[in-house]
Amino acid sequence: VQLQASGGGSVQAGGSLTLSCRSTAVSFHKYGVGWFRQTPGKAREAVSCIGNSDNSQWYADSVKGRFTISSDIAEKTASLQMNNLHPEDTAVYFCTSRWGASAQALCLTPSEYDYEGQGTLVTVSS
Repeated sequence: VQLQASGGGSVQAGGSLTLSCRSTAVSFHKYGVGWFRQTPGKAREAVSCIGNSDNSQWYADSVKGRFTISSDIAEKTASLQMNNLHPEDTAVYFCTSRWGASAQALCLTPSEYDYEGQGTLVTVSS
């Protein structure tokens, strides 16, 4: 199984970006998929996760009301719509997936995943 992350870029504060994580998993509908971010010298931080098997969602407090996660089972793609971006959202964003995981389970145990996509850089300037 491979995860292909895309959609990063550079925007000004207040701008929007959409990240996509496309999976090759046959049973994508059974996976939890999550977005995590990391900046140099800091631990990986959970941003948002979605549980495809139970339709659960989880958001970090810092992104609630600004970010929206969704999943297109037919396209095997989980997307993260990021609105009203802040400079502190600047990071490398990674997507991971874990079979059978709920959103909370995946986001609260960021080191426990089955697959990880490559990072995509998001830069927000003030």
